[in-house]
Amino acid sequence: MRKRKIVNYKYNVRRRRIKDIINIRFNMMIVFVIIVFSFLSTSLIALQVGNKETYQKKLIEATEKIVESTSVPRGRIYDRNYNLLVDNVGKKTIYYKKTKGITTKREIELAYEMANVLDVPFDKLYKINLKEFWLANNAKLGKEKIAAEEYKQYNERKLSLDDLEKLKLERITDEELSVYNDLDKEAAYIYYLMNKGYYYDEKVIKDENVTDKEYALISENTALYEGFNTKLDWERKYLYGDVLRGVIGTVSNHDQGIPYELKSHYLEKGYALNDRVGLSNLEYQYEHLLKGTKSIYKINSDNSLELLKAGYRGKDIVLTIDINLQIEVERILEELILKAKKEPNTEYFDKAFVIISDPKTGGILAYAGKQIVFKDGGHVFYDYAPYLSTTTITPGSVVKGASMAVGYKTGAISIGTRMLDECIKIKNTPEKCSWRSGLGTLDDIAALKLSSNSYQFKIAMKVGKGAYRYNAPLTIDPKAFDTYRNIFAEFGLGAKTEIDLPNEISGYKGNSTVSGHLLDFSIGQYDTYTPLQLSQYINTIANGGKRMALHFLKEIRAETMTEEIGKLESTYEPKVLNTVNLDPKYMDRIRLGFREVVRTGLGYGYMGNVPNGAGKTGTSQSFIDTDGDGKIDKETLSNTFAGYFPADDPIMSIAVVTPDVSHIYGRSTYKTNIIKTITAEISKKFFDIYK
Repeated sequence: MRKRKIVNYKYNVRRRRIKDIINIRFNMMIVFVIIVFSFLSTSLIALQVGNKETYQKKLIEATEKIVESTSVPRGRIYDRNYNLLVDNVGKKTIYYKKTKGITTKREIELAYEMANVLDVPFDKLYKINLKEFWLANNAKLGKEKIAAEEYKQYNERKLSLDDLEKLKLERITDEELSVYNDLDKEAAYIYYLMNKGYYYDEKVIKDENVTDKEYALISENTALYEGFNTKLDWERKYLYGDVLRGVIGTVSNHDQGIPYELKSHYLEKGYALNDRVGLSNLEYQYEHLLKGTKSIYKINSDNSLELLKAGYRGKDIVLTIDINLQIEVERILEELILKAKKEPNTEYFDKAFVIISDPKTGGILAYAGKQIVFKDGGHVFYDYAPYLSTTTITPGSVVKGASMAVGYKTGAISIGTRMLDECIKIKNTPEKCSWRSGLGTLDDIAALKLSSNSYQFKIAMKVGKGAYRYNAPLTIDPKAFDTYRNIFAEFGLGAKTEIDLPNEISGYKGNSTVSGHLLDFSIGQYDTYTPLQLSQYINTIANGGKRMALHFLKEIRAETMTEEIGKLESTYEPKVLNTVNLDPKYMDRIRLGFREVVRTGLGYGYMGNVPNGAGKTGTSQSFIDTDGDGKIDKETLSNTFAGYFPADDPIMSIAVVTPDVSHIYGRSTYKTNIIKTITAEISKKFFDIYK
């Protein structure tokens, strides 16, 4: 009995403990629930009261539709003297924007109404567009083109709605389309334009040759022609016609938008496919500055647009180009090329290049290339300037300034080193001579003045550690090619100039390291360079050894919607790419040699009556394919010149290239000297403008 009481006692104690634990846990859970509900209540109050405006704004942003305008004017382009080169001109445009709730039937009616009041060419109407128009007009007949079995497959989800629409279009016959006359086709094309792209876009119906009558009719009857309206769009206007056009580049139009080859480039930057963008050269290079900022609109419930933020024109840019000098350079080139074509042995001469720049900054003052083509019984000129950064030429002796630098740098020669000018003969190869045999014993200045090849050959053999004997084999260290190329690159030869144009190339490097080719290299007869590189090379010599990046950009101006140029935002800072690693006394020696070239040497008269000029001439052998069969079949001669003035403190440099001016085995030995005439006349014109 007593044992049972003890058991009952323990049992009751355990029950009380369990009950107490349950009560404690229950109370804790109640407290926890109260805390949670208090937190939720506080958060809800904060959401509904404290952060009401924030979340309302987020709700609006999530549900409203924001769109950008389709077009905005680009920034303008000026020359260095603030002459306006490229502007935007207003362009009358008729467009369509869907109104809310408009039906297909009404859109077809509007298309016919527009066809009656507008002259819209429909030459770009494709058969598929006409079929779509037929289908919009004949919805019932279109349904009958789908068999019951195909509808069954659609219901079973074996065919999609797009599949059915495609089948309908495929089954529309030519006979069914034959009922459409020109008015119908014009309406069909307008209907296509009305439904092209996103529903909320403004669809351009006509923006070419819009008459005042058409523009006024639509403007005054927007209520009658629902969804149709007018606006002034823009297009590029080139105030100097075709002068510099190739360098300025092009901009896409409305129909083109972003071309396929530039699609990834622009889409990565947030552009829309129908945006108008820079396609080439400066318009492409400075797209990020020239592009305008689009207006931002909200689409209201009635499909109308509410302006949220007005757009504005892109930034204006100022170039280093002097347009008046550019005009004269292009004129002189055309006149002299045409004149030279009447001289003997010029059958394959068809182009010439000129670059004028500032040696101290690398700014381009004039940039021209002209190609002459015989067409329809007469000669026609084409702008070849865009190819100055992608065309390579064999430069010839014009590079001997850099070759001298190799000799000085490696210790192969020093100031005043004298060597006999004589023909060099390597076993099993033809003799290599100067342009005239027997120039005598020359020092480094005379070697430049008289353009001695032999002097350079002997330098190259020393650099290559070759032991020369007449008509014996010659072995040189292949590393000598690297020595030459590395030093040439310090001057800009064989290296990109970093000009602000797309697609620049660095030239061609020969693969052979045979001894004779090193000798050829030293006189500019092996590797090839672009005309741009010749310009940078002569600038490097002119300014005492600084290789300056070539550039067109001078200033960036702020956005503005006024007719005035924008406020100055920034000025281009000249960029030193490298300084030639050469003792200044040797650079001065090269400059003295270039001065003598023009004063009393082979370059005499090349810079006309410009006082105190300096420079270097060059003639090279070139090889061309004259019949387009992919095989080299003619050997020609090309000329180059690179110079600057004044020799002691240069303000300009000029690089001129005239490829294929004559050819070997011609009807006579005559060689036109057009390069001298071009250089002299352009130098004189520059002096007249800037004296």
